[in-house]
Order: sequence, then C-alpha cells, then structure tokens
Amino acid sequence: MPELPEVETIKKTLQHLVTEKTIKETDVFWENIIQRPRDPEEFKALLKGQTIHELKRRGKFLLFYLDTHVMISHLRMEGKYGVFQSGDEIAKHTHVIFRFTDGTELRYQDVRKFGTMHIYPIGEEFKGAPLDQLGPEPFDPLFTPDHLYNKLKKTSRHVKTALLDQMIVTGLGNIYVDEALHRSLIHPERKGKDITKSDAVRLHGEIVSTLQEAVEQGGTTIRSYVNTQGQIGMFQQRLKVYGRQDEACESCGTIITKTKVGGRGTHFCLKCQPE
Repeated sequence: MPELPEVETIKKTLQHLVTEKTIKETDVFWENIIQRPRDPEEFKALLKGQTIHELKRRGKFLLFYLDTHVMISHLRMEGKYGVFQSGDEIAKHTHVIFRFTDGTELRYQDVRKFGTMHIYPIGEEFKGAPLDQLGPEPFDPLFTPDHLYNKLKKTSRHVKTALLDQMIVTGLGNIYVDEALHRSLIHPERKGKDITKSDAVRLHGEIVSTLQEAVEQGGTTIRSYVNTQGQIGMFQQRLKVYGRQDEACESCGTIITKTKVGGRGTHFCLKCQPE
C-alpha cells in the first residue's frame, strides 16, 4: 500500500491542491528519504524557487514536474501527503515539508520511513533508478496478453511473485495481484512457465478490469490509507479474497485461505483456484 489505484487517486487530488505553487523552501527531518541527490542540502537547493506545474504517475511513483526538474516520490507502505497552512500543527511522523510562497505547505508523513524521493532534470527521469527498469503500465497498449504470456513463460517463479515484479507490469501490488488471480481462477503458486496462453489472456483482462474498478472507486482502504483530502478509498467493498481469510468465497462458499508466497501474505480460494 498504496498501489497504482491509490497513487492515481493521490495524483488527481494533489493536481488540484499544489499545481502552480512555488516552493519557497523545503525542510527535511529524515534524511534517508532523500535518495537523489543524497545530500539533503543539495536536494533543498534544487527545489528552491521551483514551481509545480504538473503531476504524473508511473506505476506506484508520483512525479512532480517543476520548472527544470522532476521530483519522483515513492510512498512505499504508508507514505502520505497532506496540504496544510503554515501555522498548522505539525503531526508526528512528518519527515519532509515543502513550504510554498502562498503560505501553504505540502507535508510528507511516513510512519515506517520507507518512502523515497529522487530529483532528475526534466528529460532524464526515466534514465536512472527508480524508473528505468519498470515494465509497461497496465493500461498501456504495450501491456498485451502476449506480453504477459511471454514474460511469464520465461520464469519458474510463482505467478504471484512474478506479478509483483515491476519489470513485467508496473503498479501491481499485493492486494490487486490476489484479486486478479482469484478472478482469473489461477492459483498464486502456479509457476509462471506453466501459465497457458488462455490463462494469460484471462489474467490480462482481469488485471486491467480490476485496476480500472479500483481507480474508479478511489482505491482500497486497508489500515491507514486515505487520499490527500482525508477521503477513504471504497474498493475494499468489492474485494473477493484479500483480507477475507476464514470467510466464505462469494463464488463457491469455500473458506478463503491465507498463506505466504514469496514472503507476502496471499489470499485465495482452493476450489476456484485449484493448484
């Protein structure tokens, strides 16, 4: 968390809140978040006087397009952005504050401190980490059933693990992989090389449709996720397996199982998704 639908929702919300605002100064309270440049002082200097003109998303990453540079932000597990007035109390776990010339502030909060920020000159943002190795977007014409099939047939990893690899398709995380596999009737521990062409066609369609539904619903609220205006995502009301262990499968009545695949909590139905 957050995954593609949540990051897309955050992007759309921030578009209305911070575009065309100019950064007066930046405060960094947890230096490990700053990955490029590594020196927080250089990071702050690059942002000073820059105006945010546009926000984009690539996979799970937020891209802030400024006058001359792009700031790439990865929220990881529990990163959040919020817009405040300069006099508002600073909440616990606030690690970066972007102070605007109009007296408002964009604050980054992260309980686990796993988030990262990179700055690149415009035009170079896809030439280095973290964006240079990402696969196609789920909604990109390049992401086709053939692409998915060809990538999966080359790996002996479990299909669940392979789908979490951002080099095959970017933006998928634990929640939506579980949901797409269930809707595709594919066991999460099937090996990628054992996925048939018809499996890949079905899985491709369910990945796209699941993510489209989630984007329309504003994402999924699990634990602490809310968007930048404090609104929760509603897709959790449509989850078929994720977080529903020990409950009956809506399709067949079998009790949903939770196990670990590749170290990640994994939810599935043994009857709908036979091994």
